[in-house]
Amino acid sequence: MKNSRFKNQMGKALVSRLRIVCCLKLLALGLGALPFSGLAAPTQPAKPNILFILADDWGWGDLSCHGHPYVKTPNIDRLAREGTDFQRFTVASGVCSPSRTAIMTGQFPARYHIDAHFAWVRQNQERNMPDWLDPQAPTLARFLNSAGYRTGHFGKWHLTNTGAAGAPLPSAYGFDESAVFNGPGDGKSQAKTSDTADNTVRFIRESKGRPFFVNVWIHESHTPHRPTKESMEKWKHLDEQKQVYAAVITDGDNDVGKVLAALKETGVEDNTLVLFSSDNGPEWTGTQKFIGKPAPDGSRSYDTYYSIGQTGGLRGRKRSLFEGGVRVPFIVRWPGHTPAGAKNDKTVVTAVDLLPTLCAAAGVTLPADYKSDGESVLDAFNGKPITRTRPIFWEWRGNETEPDWWPRLAVREGDWKLAMTYDAKRVELHQLINDRAEAKDSAKEHPEIVARLSKLALEWKATLPEKPNPDCISKEQSKGKAKSE
Repeated sequence: MKNSRFKNQMGKALVSRLRIVCCLKLLALGLGALPFSGLAAPTQPAKPNILFILADDWGWGDLSCHGHPYVKTPNIDRLAREGTDFQRFTVASGVCSPSRTAIMTGQFPARYHIDAHFAWVRQNQERNMPDWLDPQAPTLARFLNSAGYRTGHFGKWHLTNTGAAGAPLPSAYGFDESAVFNGPGDGKSQAKTSDTADNTVRFIRESKGRPFFVNVWIHESHTPHRPTKESMEKWKHLDEQKQVYAAVITDGDNDVGKVLAALKETGVEDNTLVLFSSDNGPEWTGTQKFIGKPAPDGSRSYDTYYSIGQTGGLRGRKRSLFEGGVRVPFIVRWPGHTPAGAKNDKTVVTAVDLLPTLCAAAGVTLPADYKSDGESVLDAFNGKPITRTRPIFWEWRGNETEPDWWPRLAVREGDWKLAMTYDAKRVELHQLINDRAEAKDSAKEHPEIVARLSKLALEWKATLPEKPNPDCISKEQSKGKAKSE
């Protein structure tokens, strides 16, 4: 009897256990079909890779997706189709080095006394400029690198100039790897302008799962123009001037295509935030034609006579604080975030916004003591409407005045932009929402706005340093003429 009772109890226990196992399996199957299980911790998304392509002297109208009459930019157009074209983006200057400073630091370049391109040491000192960006300045690369990003910079640097003795290397600003031209060191240490895309492709392939941030700062369409034979052949049906410029733009677009292909090849395309922009508006077309001697590969160098870039109807060009000098292409592709095929002509975005925005996209908390002149526009990257809350300031201290170089200060607040001389004796006021070409001066109709914005600009100017940081001045003098910016 005892044996029989024991077996009976064991049998009941076994049946009970089988029932529990079956219930647990059914429960697991049911939860697996649900979109979210409260029993499992949610998976954290991977940090996005960030790839920033910055062209040189590339005008707002130098894209086929912006209506250029004959130039074709299929790779950049693809970015626009797959991302958002922000059509009210401006850089911080009408020339190279200040624009790049703003992108790197999230601060107006005048805070570092950088208001023109870095030239030879002697010229920098004559213009009361430093010889390099302060390596103690906050930088996007350093913030991302501290958060675990592998960082690289390939192509143009121009946060110093070749030959400035003592200039810091890109590693001093937070970059793990670099190969640059217009950078520290002598001419022999500079990378080839044509190697930028290939160096970037190698960097992407070697990242191997680690999140990366890479600057791809291409040479096109800066002088000297060095179009490849293949691109010159493609545009041989055009006259010589158009042929050279179209070929240069094609070479730049081909480099964009190379790095985009590397993202796809390595399987990181869907988790990479890609940006394309330019450092300032197009160069002014020169009157004197110069063609260099053939290089070993058969290519030639061409001067500014062939610089016929387009602003898309905007007033001014390079070196100008009018829109043609500072409003440039800005396209963002971020799969799953940025709306595809959108043209955003509402949101005002500027270069100092990029550091706080990209850090926010990467989930990086900025130090409490960091003060940006910009603001995060991450919501705009995600397709949400935003309204800018901070004014935008510009300063230009060149020698030329006419036709469109005379403004020394400019400020934008909301839809109003004021251009002025230092003494405010000459001003122009434009309502950009209705007058993107800055053709109508509204200063006389709105004296109260002129007074308010003039005061704002002069008060901002009063906060800027009078002299550059002495630690950023080379101890030696370089000889020779300044390079073109």
